Amino acid sequence: MKNNNNYSNSLHKLLEVKDSCIRLSLIDQAYTAIDKGIHMGGCMSSVVPMNALYYGGFIDYNVEYPTQIEQDRFVLSKGHNIALMASIFADLGYFSTDHLVGSRALKSIVNGHPGPILPGFHVSTGPLGQGVSAATGYAVAGKGSVAFDVYCLAGDGELQEGIFWEPIMYAGAENLDNLCLIIDANNGQLDNVEQLIFPSGPLKQRFESFGWNGIDVDGKEYANVVNAISEFKNGDRSGRPTVIICHTTKGYGGFSNKMNKHKATMDESLYTTEKTLQTSRLKSREASFAAAYRTINENEKIELNKIATNMNFKISKDGTIEYIKPFVKTKIAPILDKSIKYDATQLPQLQMGKDYAAHEVIAQCMKVFAADERVVSIDCDLSSASGLQNGIGSVDKSRALNVGIAEANMMSMAEAFASLGYNAWNSTFCPFFDWKVLRRTAVGYQERKESIESGLWLSKGHNLDITYLASAANFDTQVNGATHMGNDDIMVFSEIAHLKIIDTSCPNQLISIMKWIMEGEKGLVYLRIMRAAAPVIYTSDYKFEYGKAYQIKELENPDMYFVASGRQIHNCLEASNKLEEMGIRVGVIDMPSFDEEMMLSLCDSKKPVIITEQNNGYIYKKCGEVLLKNGVSSKSKIISVNALDTKQEKQFIHSGKLNELQEEFNLSANKLLELVKELK
Repeated sequence: MKNNNNYSNSLHKLLEVKDSCIRLSLIDQAYTAIDKGIHMGGCMSSVVPMNALYYGGFIDYNVEYPTQIEQDRFVLSKGHNIALMASIFADLGYFSTDHLVGSRALKSIVNGHPGPILPGFHVSTGPLGQGVSAATGYAVAGKGSVAFDVYCLAGDGELQEGIFWEPIMYAGAENLDNLCLIIDANNGQLDNVEQLIFPSGPLKQRFESFGWNGIDVDGKEYANVVNAISEFKNGDRSGRPTVIICHTTKGYGGFSNKMNKHKATMDESLYTTEKTLQTSRLKSREASFAAAYRTINENEKIELNKIATNMNFKISKDGTIEYIKPFVKTKIAPILDKSIKYDATQLPQLQMGKDYAAHEVIAQCMKVFAADERVVSIDCDLSSASGLQNGIGSVDKSRALNVGIAEANMMSMAEAFASLGYNAWNSTFCPFFDWKVLRRTAVGYQERKESIESGLWLSKGHNLDITYLASAANFDTQVNGATHMGNDDIMVFSEIAHLKIIDTSCPNQLISIMKWIMEGEKGLVYLRIMRAAAPVIYTSDYKFEYGKAYQIKELENPDMYFVASGRQIHNCLEASNKLEEMGIRVGVIDMPSFDEEMMLSLCDSKKPVIITEQNNGYIYKKCGEVLLKNGVSSKSKIISVNALDTKQEKQFIHSGKLNELQEEFNLSANKLLELVKELK
């Protein structure tokens, strides 16, 4: 039926009517925005493909429950198109059209870029090139027991981002034929709306060289775009992802050349003129549709009326369109239980004092945890250092992914899985995690948190659970050089909001931390692990709590305290034992996550506190912050021994064996012993 020329012509003309409605909505959004502007140029050029996708009967979505797994996924990589997608989503009933008025204000949920604060948006985007990786993660998940397709809109400008091509290579190599990337090839960007800073070249051939099915279309014509999406939806995909390159121009569909700008400010004169002309075009399109509608048969009219209903249109017998006011259909998502189910008796039993490598412990634990299908890992060519792929892969290799040397892709893929309810794990060396991706993911976490608290569409259990397993923490990278040394990562990433920093010191502690994470609802966790083996210092009944320190050598009325985390704890214990033989009593406190209450107590003890760290002084910095926050000064003498230089300036540390590095920075047991003796 849909191949009938009269029917196809009627469908395209109906889409043109909706096209005008969307453009009018964009103009209203801009005029009523807090700054009287939106990113108009790119929104206008994307109307045709997005209108065709959402109203042409292609994408399968559940407006009532956007978090339900059994539906297609859409990712707006081209974050500047938020105004366009907000118009469409409000019209579909994800949220009230009232939110389109006064957008971009502090209290508005329609911001300058999209995120989960707005119902229907699963990831925050804006930093270009990252949305395609999230879409790739969804596509991998959509090849599982619950099959679904994934659509992603990108701009041709963001193809200049290097990280854009990480998922392109991966998707082609992994035959993700349920992934459809739509590129708004409007040949412009912020600094030059008429041409790219440098040409993108023959995109179709470039994508095909990575194993994609490439389709070039005129993105200004509905017939071409509808046929292209239909080819993906209904055609032979041959195991290849699809890219639809929609050639258009910035601001296409607007009348004034002021609409071509990256961001257009809608003053009253422009608003009045543009709205008048767009309304006139709408009336003309309504008449054109009515004439076409009268040429199709009754069965075709029934089919077209189904599509029109989704557009909030009601078609009369003569083809006249009646407009139905949209209403909110989205309901609050059911509460999601994020706890991972496993048999705790199968977890490894470790011997006190015996050495174990972290990656081996993780592998053994993951063989137990991965019995729950919601556990997934994405490694980045360092699976031998993490144990994730070996552990989960022994249970289900489809949930133990390796993206090669592509950290940004790895991290955004984890976000996609986490948004579907998975307990997701990433791993690479400490300094290798991508700060820009981590920050964007944390924004999404915050917006989900705000949505859950507001009760707008998400509920408990619908935030992200992602663990960033940072291997070779502190000095553990040893001879790999300054680029790999984990002495500054903890300082840099601790500035990311909502990220929980944990530094492990013991294999049994690591098991307890993993059990804590598997309880679910732990959010974004940056878990630093040692690369080389370390002895067990905690008993099997140890229970990790975030934000709590542990006195692993508790002495009555000690002379002073060591405070440390990670491998440095073992140096502190060794030094404390030797000092005790000399009659000097030094308590040892392990602070795997910062304990504010304990730190204040130590600062009030009037006894020297030696904060000793194989990094640039994370605990020491947090100590200063907590004293300032509470408006108190320390009654204790605070001594810091860390990886800063002699002037307490930051630096990068070059290659060296562990004992050499510890000696150089006065962190060995013997150096600590000498320091304490001097203090006495």
